[in-house]
Amino acid sequence: MADIAISVNNVTKLYKLYEKPTDRLKESLGFSKQKKYKEVYALSDVSFDVKKGECVGIIGTNGSGKSTILKIITGVLNPTMGSVLVNGRISALLELGAGFNQEYTGLENIYVNGTIMGFSREEIDARLDEIINFADIGEFIHQPVKTYSSGMFVRLAFAVAINIDPEILIVDEALSVGDVFFQAKCYHKFEEFKRAGKTILFVSHDLGSVAKYCDRVVLLNKGVKKTEGEPKEVIDIYKQVLVSVPAAEQRKNLEEEISRYLKPENKNGRWYSKLEVNPQLLDYGEKQAEIVDFALVDEDGKINSGIVKGSEFTIKMKVEFHEDISDPLFCFTIKDPQGTEVTGTNTMLERIDTGLYRAGTVHEVEFRQKMTLQGRSYLLSLGVVGFGGGRFTVYHRLYDVCDINVISDKNTVGFYDMDSTTTIDGIVRKRD
Repeated sequence: MADIAISVNNVTKLYKLYEKPTDRLKESLGFSKQKKYKEVYALSDVSFDVKKGECVGIIGTNGSGKSTILKIITGVLNPTMGSVLVNGRISALLELGAGFNQEYTGLENIYVNGTIMGFSREEIDARLDEIINFADIGEFIHQPVKTYSSGMFVRLAFAVAINIDPEILIVDEALSVGDVFFQAKCYHKFEEFKRAGKTILFVSHDLGSVAKYCDRVVLLNKGVKKTEGEPKEVIDIYKQVLVSVPAAEQRKNLEEEISRYLKPENKNGRWYSKLEVNPQLLDYGEKQAEIVDFALVDEDGKINSGIVKGSEFTIKMKVEFHEDISDPLFCFTIKDPQGTEVTGTNTMLERIDTGLYRAGTVHEVEFRQKMTLQGRSYLLSLGVVGFGGGRFTVYHRLYDVCDINVISDKNTVGFYDMDSTTTIDGIVRKRD
């Protein structure tokens, strides 16, 4: 057991649902001999272990018991039967704003949450600047959290949970909250935790994240552990479970989605002034050539971070040359918030000889293509590189410079939509 961080042993959680509050009172006073409640099992005889240094995912449909088991592990709930053993100091990010006092400021809540986790004031003081910088909510840190948006809640909660340096980190869907830049930062910190050998218990509906980060996955279904094992195998079984589950939400109206991302025109500013630029983008290079402007342009010719799936769009960048450079390579890469490179290209892959560019000149580069990615947020990176002086040289790179919001009313499996045509009995079928 020395190598076990969490041991869940035959855990059952039973809830009694009463039709009327008076029925509960009568039973507690012994006035009713008949059963006035319905028994509902949130969990039934669930067992699994998490080894130290493992990242274990828990997946399942809504109502499968995922959040319940996390609350039992963290001590928020007691099991009806069974036991849980925890070997290590836990930091848990369960529900949005859980453990926050609405009347306290963000700063005060850092100390409250840190104390609840078992840290001394001195330990919290030592990490305070790191927590505040990670949360990045500005002067709101000194305002009562009742004034916070849901995104600000989770930024602060995650900053406290992950920067307090716990031995075991438990996260329940929190990485899916906040803008794409904050998600990318969270996943980067997540990777740091894995490299440091921390134990992570991770609940998410994002199967891509589960497959990428988890060493093992537990599948819960209707309160019962259906299976556990390698991520790919368990995810495949989960997809079979999903086939029988009806969609829980209606599709969003496509035009409403588009309007969320339209930016007002700004004729006096640079291209990028019309986009939401990542305040924590990575900017580096020797700067013999420099990217001085960039844009995403939709099929109507407007600079816009919202690109409709199936439409054509253009990635543009303006490059200023500070030295004479022959045959530079112009590049772009699109990544998901977890850092996986989804697609991209450069002028060498496109078999284009770019030629000679003189010092003091500015040139515009465009990549035009059809948007076939699934509807979600992505991150755009840009670059100008080359082989000056016989060596590979990074003139300028902008990593995660802005987000691309792909707007879609139909998503398929994976990253891409292959735009399939369905034919049944020789008749081409189309959506109504």
